[in-house]
Amino acid sequence: MTVIANTQSLHTPQHLDFKMVMKGMGMLGGVLAVMAPFSPDPLPFAVGAAVPWICLRIVYTPLMPSAVIYLFVWQWLQIFARLPQAWIDGESLATSLSGPNVVRAYWYMMSSLVVLAIVFRGVMSRQKPPTKAQAAAHLRWTIRDVTLFYIFGFIVSTVGATVGRFSGGLAQPAEAVGYLKVVSLFTLFCYVLTTGRGTKVLLAVTIFEVGLGFTGYLSDFRSVFIYLAIAAITSRIEWKFSTGLASVFGLVALTTLALFWTSVKMEYREFASGGSDSQVISVPLGERMAYLGDKALAFGDIKLGETSYQLLSRFAYVDIFASVIDVQEQQPEPIFMRQWKDALSHVFQPRFLFPDKPELSDTEVYLRLTQRSLVEQISNGTSISVGYMGENFADLGFPGMLVGIAMMGIILAGCMHILMSFKLPQVMREGIAMAFCFAMARDGVEVSIPKMIGTAVMFTLVFATVVKFVAPRIVEWLDYGATLGKAAPRVARR
Repeated sequence: MTVIANTQSLHTPQHLDFKMVMKGMGMLGGVLAVMAPFSPDPLPFAVGAAVPWICLRIVYTPLMPSAVIYLFVWQWLQIFARLPQAWIDGESLATSLSGPNVVRAYWYMMSSLVVLAIVFRGVMSRQKPPTKAQAAAHLRWTIRDVTLFYIFGFIVSTVGATVGRFSGGLAQPAEAVGYLKVVSLFTLFCYVLTTGRGTKVLLAVTIFEVGLGFTGYLSDFRSVFIYLAIAAITSRIEWKFSTGLASVFGLVALTTLALFWTSVKMEYREFASGGSDSQVISVPLGERMAYLGDKALAFGDIKLGETSYQLLSRFAYVDIFASVIDVQEQQPEPIFMRQWKDALSHVFQPRFLFPDKPELSDTEVYLRLTQRSLVEQISNGTSISVGYMGENFADLGFPGMLVGIAMMGIILAGCMHILMSFKLPQVMREGIAMAFCFAMARDGVEVSIPKMIGTAVMFTLVFATVVKFVAPRIVEWLDYGATLGKAAPRVARR
């Protein structure tokens, strides 16, 4: 009997879920720890490698939304990337051109992530589990109706972007409404991955979203990869050889697209804006696509090593924090907690009620807190920020900044707790959590305090309204279509 039990356990299928990702982060940390003695910064390398596992281990509960993985891993990558960059440069963090405070900035940022994880665990630990009906609702739907839901979300997102562009006072709520597309896209991904129906639709939508990502000024091709990865974790797909192969293919595709975009973005932005120093696109879509097509055909001519380093250095976000430390310890901010005061004042004066409210410029804050000159990142109409961690340090120093980080964590986790309490099918609630986390961490540690808090509050208010008046109609329609289509509730890959 023991032999039979052991044989059966060997064939127990493994599923891609929160726990597997957590174990994967632990294994990655172990591999990096072995590499640490050979790096210029052995201790920061080894400890930093363990931080994603530590954060996920802290936040994990059976009911924690899978999107939280993205929230923490993405920000960790931006911090940890500074160590490979230093290794390539052949120097330690302390001996880099940015000065010895880079080491302190690195530790402060890693500490902030751990504090954020502790707060998330505390706030999100008392969620109510979904009912059986909520957990299995999407299994009855049809691929036709779920695809139409995605198309509806796409249309709403497009209209929201247009309204926001031409009505400054409605820009923020319009942007929040636009995240309905993320919810519908995430729902589509989870539906296909869970039921096995509509694989061709999933592939077509993924290719369409990647192409669509290249039509904008800043490009957003990576988002669809993130949604698909988190949807796979949420759906708990069976981990097989083909799953691992698909994951490797997706990672290679994402890296290739990132390298391509890095090599062409400056010239493309100048071309798309007609040479103007703004983010307004003046060149027709057809011409922009033809321009990118020509660049893609010449992709083999790019200097891969130089482009990879450029991508890595842009990705890493520690040196800017180090500049904040340099300046604030020499010339502290004269106004106590100025960043938080400006943020709260900005958030609680919505532009549609206060149209004359002055703009908060990330670039102005960057120049004031770092006293750096304008750099390449803010050319062609883009901006740069010191990030919410740097702003908290400017207000409270260290370790006081961890109190500010905890306050932000309470706000963000509190909003997510509200969003996950909506009476909706679980797949939609996970989709809302994905949209929320992407809104918070799209720019990772680069996002400022007012933008993060303002977006969190506006997102929650808008989606509370949507769930009250719109979502029930959508769910009723999906359920009604399932009744007509007589879709059998089956699971293909669970």
